[in-house]
Amino acid sequence: MAGNSFGRIFRITTWGESHGTALGVVIDGCPPRIPLAPEDIQLDLDRRRPGRQFTSPRGEPDRVEILSGLFQGVTTGTPISLIIYNKDVRSRDYDEISLVYRPGHADRTYEQKYGIRDWRGGGRSSARETAARVAAGAVARKFLHSRGISVRGYTVALGGVHCKEKNLDEIDRNPFFCPDPEAARAMERRMTELREAGDSAGGIVEVCACGCPPGLGEPVFDKLDARLAGALMSIGAVKGVEIGKGFASADMTGSEHNDPVTASGYAGNNAGGILGGLSTGMEIVVRAAVKPIPSIAIAQQTVNRHGEPATIRIKGRHDISAIPRIVPVCEAMVLLVLADFMLHPFPPGFPRNPGAAVRSV
Repeated sequence: MAGNSFGRIFRITTWGESHGTALGVVIDGCPPRIPLAPEDIQLDLDRRRPGRQFTSPRGEPDRVEILSGLFQGVTTGTPISLIIYNKDVRSRDYDEISLVYRPGHADRTYEQKYGIRDWRGGGRSSARETAARVAAGAVARKFLHSRGISVRGYTVALGGVHCKEKNLDEIDRNPFFCPDPEAARAMERRMTELREAGDSAGGIVEVCACGCPPGLGEPVFDKLDARLAGALMSIGAVKGVEIGKGFASADMTGSEHNDPVTASGYAGNNAGGILGGLSTGMEIVVRAAVKPIPSIAIAQQTVNRHGEPATIRIKGRHDISAIPRIVPVCEAMVLLVLADFMLHPFPPGFPRNPGAAVRSV
């Protein structure tokens, strides 16, 4: 199966299945002398793991092990290999769907393409695959931190409830990573309703990157916004991406949308920190539309492998929404894109030796 690698210079390859022995990732191109410990990666994995309020009760600790690429607490510049063992697999929960296709899942498309599918939780198409991405993103975060770049994601909509304010101090004070405490309480009520109904919900995640220098990106076909959109769309539950004002810009006039240019930068950020495919130096703002979890207890129409009509009710352990667990996944993909572009050649005046900046930390 192709398509399991991402990035050009800071490059990752993920592997493993939802109900296999383990998942993992190999990171190639990470600069040397970046301080790194398993705890650095575990912080992000703990935000993504199941077993918390309104998430799947699957009891995965998601403890990461670093197998290579580290010596005396810093990266060596050689490939970094990370592994996360599956500890709470219950494949029997999926026995009943081995011969039928789940609506909204990739069961049928995988079988049509490969002639075989792993029905135990979806195999590679399972959201569990994203644990490896989050682990890789945590390594990218350490590199970007050495360059003064920070990335933070949060929930701005869930189940039809939208944020009206954005206080980043509130993100870790509720189970949805929501920056609006009033909206978070409404989201909790909405999730309770859906859980009782056996249904699910989608939402919107916003990710902001601060400290990026101007000039990240490569015109014409390798623009920063194009790479960010592709990275976020590679997440199974994401069905739409927008930068800055995004789709709202279609209803604006040029005089409303254009960000005035000043001697120190821009007097607005409707562009979301990207113009002409290159970063402007302003905060990069990207949003991802997340579809509802397709595994629901409500009866759905489908067919079996012989094309015969069937009705299915999904059993097993599932989230009510991909939010909030998808928030660190979206962060990870933004981190990986930015780390990759930070290692591309820059114009005169920008540091060309990644190790030099790291040694000054």
